[in-house]
Amino acid sequence: MNRFDWSDLDVRLLQLLVAVVEAGSITGAAQALDVTQSAVSHQLDKLRAITQDPLFVKSGRGIVATAQAEALAAQARELLGQIERFARGGLFDPARWQARITIAANDFQRDLLLPGLMQRLRAQAPGVTLRVIASGVPRLEMLRRDECQLIISPRPPDGSDILQKRLFEDRYRVFYDPAQRAAPRDLADYLASAHATVLYEPQRRLDLDQLLISQGIQRRFSLLLPSFSALPAFMLGTPLLATVPGLLAQQTLAGLAHAEPPLPCPTLPMFLIWHARYQQDPAHRWLREQIEASVAPALAQRRS
Repeated sequence: MNRFDWSDLDVRLLQLLVAVVEAGSITGAAQALDVTQSAVSHQLDKLRAITQDPLFVKSGRGIVATAQAEALAAQARELLGQIERFARGGLFDPARWQARITIAANDFQRDLLLPGLMQRLRAQAPGVTLRVIASGVPRLEMLRRDECQLIISPRPPDGSDILQKRLFEDRYRVFYDPAQRAAPRDLADYLASAHATVLYEPQRRLDLDQLLISQGIQRRFSLLLPSFSALPAFMLGTPLLATVPGLLAQQTLAGLAHAEPPLPCPTLPMFLIWHARYQQDPAHRWLREQIEASVAPALAQRRS
């Protein structure tokens, strides 16, 4: 008979399970937790005995979490959050906050807002580790399963337990290499040109691209890339056009010229999105305030 049962669980075991799932390796989890690999392996054996599941199996040269481990990790994240909030007892001091925060963002949102947030964390909450993951197509489950605590996106996922706040608004601009061509003269020139754009998986177009297609406005796309940061390398030296957020002009697309689109384009809002479980959490509320406070300096720097 197994000598372990549910009462053998503790915070460290929950943290270890989450760390191995997220790192995808014993070595990575050991580094994240600042313990030895043998300690991680020993604790995993204890977890396997408790859960009666292998939790991780070999896959090529690495390991992959079982379906049970993935499900348990989602519950462990929630429990760890509850334990942390219980320990704080409603009192919150950023300087004493020890946590790992995960934010989902694309490369545009990441490079615009999160460096400023990181500076604030280092100054005010040095015990916080910031993890940034690619948002791709934001999903409700990312927040519900606590895979991330915040999402930055122009299109909030729809759910009664999902909250949001508008951070700022941008406008689309047409980017091009001025050494290869001029700005499009008119709509006819714009539509006759070859275009580049960003396409997220699975087949997720930019909101503007979807809107124009729905209006019957057809453009010839010669280049589809997974991120905004890839555009300059492909566009320089070509007559390609890219209609993307204007705030990219100061850094990511600084080597390209830009002009007003020759057709009506909607504005591009940007939202901060979180799960309702964190609405009243003082640490999470403080974190949201730091992101909001990072917006004005970031926009001023980009537009200067």
